[in-house]
Amino acid sequence: MEETTAETAARLRRAVTRLNRKLRGTALDGVSPGQSSMLAAIAKYESPSLGDLAAAEHIQPPSVTRLVRDMQRRGLIKCTLDSEDRRCTRVSLTSAGRRELDTIRKRKAEFIERKLLTLSLADQRRAREAAAFLEKLLEER
Repeated sequence: MEETTAETAARLRRAVTRLNRKLRGTALDGVSPGQSSMLAAIAKYESPSLGDLAAAEHIQPPSVTRLVRDMQRRGLIKCTLDSEDRRCTRVSLTSAGRRELDTIRKRKAEFIERKLLTLSLADQRRAREAAAFLEKLLEER
């Protein structure tokens, strides 16, 4: 009997979740998953406010404040007051934060590459097709 759409969706969710956990475990060295995600959000939004980060990360402002404080203490980010609204704090990556984010991304890609290299050429082709499928699945409509 063929798998239902709901069963396929559940399998995809489990596989993506497990892969994400594996990548985090492989790539993060002294940075928490929350900090890693926050570094990526800061890079994406280029000097977001604390409120922007809370919305982007789907977390409460006090959690953002704690993460920002910890990352600032480690020299990964810097905070500045918004030039137009002095009540608003903007966050940007330092060169150390950019290096950390680049290292995390590189380690994740290397992990997947090592796994791909163990596969047959046919399975590597299927992996490329799966990547294209996942990209299509994530497109906004």
